[in-house]
Amino acid sequence: MRDVHYVLHAPQGDTYADLLFTMIERLPRRPPVTYTTFQARDLGGDTAGLFQRAVSEAFERFKPQAMLVGASCTAELIQDDPGGLARALKLAIPVIPLELPSYQKKENWGAAETFYQLVRAMASPDAPPPGFKRPPREPGVPASCNILGASALGFRHRDDVQAVSQILVQLGVHINVVAPLGATPADLARLGEADFNVVLYPEIGYQAAQWLGRTFDQPSIKTVPLGYGATRDFITEVARVAGVDGTPALLGTASHSNWYSHSVDSTYLTGKRVFIFGDATHAVAAARIAADELGFTVVGLGTYSREFARDVREAAQKYGIPALITDDYLEVEAQVAELQPELVLGTQMERHIAKRLGIPCAVISAPVHVQDFPARYSPQMGFEGANVMFDTWVHPLMMGLEEHLLTMFRGDFEFHDGAAASHLGSAAVGPRGSAPASPSLATSATVKTSWAPDAEKELGKIPFFVRGKARRNTERYAADRAVELITVETLYDAKAHYSR
Repeated sequence: MRDVHYVLHAPQGDTYADLLFTMIERLPRRPPVTYTTFQARDLGGDTAGLFQRAVSEAFERFKPQAMLVGASCTAELIQDDPGGLARALKLAIPVIPLELPSYQKKENWGAAETFYQLVRAMASPDAPPPGFKRPPREPGVPASCNILGASALGFRHRDDVQAVSQILVQLGVHINVVAPLGATPADLARLGEADFNVVLYPEIGYQAAQWLGRTFDQPSIKTVPLGYGATRDFITEVARVAGVDGTPALLGTASHSNWYSHSVDSTYLTGKRVFIFGDATHAVAAARIAADELGFTVVGLGTYSREFARDVREAAQKYGIPALITDDYLEVEAQVAELQPELVLGTQMERHIAKRLGIPCAVISAPVHVQDFPARYSPQMGFEGANVMFDTWVHPLMMGLEEHLLTMFRGDFEFHDGAAASHLGSAAVGPRGSAPASPSLATSATVKTSWAPDAEKELGKIPFFVRGKARRNTERYAADRAVELITVETLYDAKAHYSR
């Protein structure tokens, strides 16, 4: 946001947060935050006075339209009450105290609560009486909306806002305010002027949208335009709420991903087993895209957003799988190892897990790293976002012409059985003629299997880029049938079984 300043009561070491914006998101400016940076020797003195001096100096230096005050997780322990101390200064601007239980809640909840408190503080003075009903628009006046939820450090939020804004403009809808990303306190005061709200990221914008709906009688668009199908649903819903014709927007934009996913060249995607984990919005949308638009089989679905666990559980039921609701990366890693998917869609943490297990991966959700803030235009939402996601998800898979080229040049020093696949970087590969053992067998198999020499030799004739899968399937087939020694016959029986 702009023209808002945050005074954070925090020890000297907590200033590392600046690096998240300047190094990871690569913003050309520091975030508008002042730290009190108290030290150990200050704890025996007047830390409350130190905080009040920091607030006064920030107000005089930055001259913001509004100020946020709060304490970091460490400063919470000294209980200095930043809100009360700031109010005692009687500044000539709104001061919004934040009470965020750092040891109990996650970052998305903190962002949502901060946005909600800002919206209430700035929009309340212009709020109508309780029970207000929005009058119909005058004839010829275009509908207007707010775009809510986009934030700094969000996964492709900057580009998503641009993509969705283009759709809204094409529909003839006026954009009143985009918040919190790039908004000022004065912009928040104008939120009530819009006819409806577009909540792009419910994890951050839903709570504020609910309050705006109750206070200003503003409906909210519930569809998030992630994927080709969801984008069409989004256009239809916006057109209905805004009272406009959505047909030109539905017919006027061609999506390469939709055409390609229906072409004969995409048949190698059908049935690819995918594990999905991230924030609830992106995880649920990714599952729909994977299953309905690309023909993948969703074998795992989960989120760390406990506040939206119900949405993820309902989505998981559609695919006949249990939802994984956790913020423990070890639980996620254990499930990925057990399921052995062919593709992992997740956060930066799942990228590390997949790389360690030698599984292709694409990032779909925050938390993310610097490579997920590209300099180019690369949205996730809208029809162009569907194209970006198609490329991002499909390219890590071993498929198509690349497989044929690897077979042709398998004797080359770069393309041989002992070399790691190019899309997996330096992932470890077993000796020539073998494949890494399946991590799932340690947990799922009750019989310890071994390979007969002639079966091992026959396995070596299988192209190396699918040899690992053949080995895992055969060992799983043998374990399920209590076969201790895998022979050539077992190998071909397993092939016939999994080819049905």
